[in-house]
Amino acid sequence: MADNASDDNVVVIGLGRFGGAVAGSLQTLGHEVLGIDNDPKLVQEWSERLTHVAEADATDEEALRQLGVPDFTHAVVGIGTHMEHSILTVLALVEIGVPHIWAKAISTKHGKILGSVGATKVIYPERTMGERVAHLIGSRMIDFIEFDDDFAIAKTRVPRGVMGQTLAQLSLRTKHGITVVGVKEPGKEFAFATPDTVIPENATLIVSGKATKVEKFAQTT
Repeated sequence: MADNASDDNVVVIGLGRFGGAVAGSLQTLGHEVLGIDNDPKLVQEWSERLTHVAEADATDEEALRQLGVPDFTHAVVGIGTHMEHSILTVLALVEIGVPHIWAKAISTKHGKILGSVGATKVIYPERTMGERVAHLIGSRMIDFIEFDDDFAIAKTRVPRGVMGQTLAQLSLRTKHGITVVGVKEPGKEFAFATPDTVIPENATLIVSGKATKVEKFAQTT
């Protein structure tokens, strides 16, 4: 494994619900994935779905070296329920020189410790999903992602009474403070938006802008 490692290869440690979802998605996106877990049942479950799977103690630096993990530039630590195991795994990855380490945290305290021992990026999946659901409840958005600087991207329906008009005619950026990134018609491929894009009926819009602006725009649909 070490001889073939490159920037496109990712090691995912912890193949539970979160880690497994990340590993599977990375594989679908074309990355070569090494999955590591100390649970033989999970290793067996993922053995036919990932490029490489190994049963190992990820807190053991020597075990990671034998698997070629030092040659990876990206690691994802999906361990959440066992905080000590999570922290020691990140520490082991730091010690063997993996430069980019993404680690799941189950609490703010856990996240701070992960960052202090060397995690490059701390992920709070439960918190992120909770915030996402909160934005969707009571709104007319179909989906919503908010970034740290109050910038958001959302999937919305077409506003009432605008079908057949171009984006240039609608001036949505001036009126609503949002940008239409693309348009998706039923049965057709996604298309990036241009000023000449005509808004069809029953389409889905991908819009971006300040979170409050995006939410207000969705109310017009």
